[in-house]
Amino acid sequence: MGFKALLVCSFVLFFYSYGFSMAQMVPAVYVFGDSLVDVGNNNYLTLSIAKANHRHYGIDFLNHKPTGRFSNGKNAADFIGEKLGLATSPPYLSLISKGNKNENNASFINGVSFASAGAGIFDGTDERYRQSLPLTKQVNYYTNVYEELIREVGASALQKHLSKSIFAVVIGNNDLFGYFESSELRKKNTPQQYVDSMLFSLKLQLQRLYDNGGRKFEIAGVGALGCCPMFRLKNQTECVVETNYWSVQYNKGLQSMLKEWQSENQGIIYSYFDTYVAMNDLIQNPASYGFTDVKAACCGLGELNARAPCLPVSHLCPNRQDHIFWDQFHPTEAASRIFVDKIFDGSSTYTSPINMRQLVAA
Repeated sequence: MGFKALLVCSFVLFFYSYGFSMAQMVPAVYVFGDSLVDVGNNNYLTLSIAKANHRHYGIDFLNHKPTGRFSNGKNAADFIGEKLGLATSPPYLSLISKGNKNENNASFINGVSFASAGAGIFDGTDERYRQSLPLTKQVNYYTNVYEELIREVGASALQKHLSKSIFAVVIGNNDLFGYFESSELRKKNTPQQYVDSMLFSLKLQLQRLYDNGGRKFEIAGVGALGCCPMFRLKNQTECVVETNYWSVQYNKGLQSMLKEWQSENQGIIYSYFDTYVAMNDLIQNPASYGFTDVKAACCGLGELNARAPCLPVSHLCPNRQDHIFWDQFHPTEAASRIFVDKIFDGSSTYTSPINMRQLVAA
């Protein structure tokens, strides 16, 4: 066997020894966030009421069974994995549960999801849902993973691995929902003060990820929250202007914060996705994307199907492809697929300073 052939064989052996496939664009994806990207962590939180573990969730997923995703099928985390040639990063809590103890290291190296429904940037956001993993706790769990992987593969090899991996962060929606639904929070903070505090706290957690190996970040802004069925229900079926205004203001602040954060640290590369613009595009131009209903939830009860969460007794729309919203707050699988298409290959209208494809290549 010649030297070049030997080198190729050694490279292939290294990849497959860590469960990599040659089709992968990156070694791993580490996911942080809320229910938009939760793939089942909350199923392991015994006290949590924020669980998508019953019908009709998962009706369009494999075997038509609920998986902990707040969707009729796949969510954004699944589609990001598909784009990158990876399996969906598994829930962290599933990996440390009984029965998986011997698989932890291999699973950690291939990517992990820490995302949790009800989670926010602030630790107190989960009070509304009784129990979730707020961002601080998610990053705490990641630091545990980081330290374990150092012991397993060594600091140098791990840093090389992490520097090529994607750190996806989808958070902030629940903080804003909480603010506009809490008279107490609104008495204590102006909207601008609250948004500024969100950005300050988020930056601290992003810095912790950077300090523990993260270099390539995919970070999403918040959506057009005032247009969710739950908020439309409170405003004669129209979008709530004030909520949308502060969603935009938060996203503007987030873009400024990310530029500042990048300038303060060497080696950070990031792609920002403007979820608000992408969602608003679907709402304003539904026919272009194959949608017919931009206001109502597919699964729910009462007016706009938004009087109650998606429950086993809920009314279910016959065609999930027609709806942007699956339940009171979350997009359908069809909408999530479109969002990730824009995350990955979107123009500067949706992504800045680069899209995810460019982030991977950087």
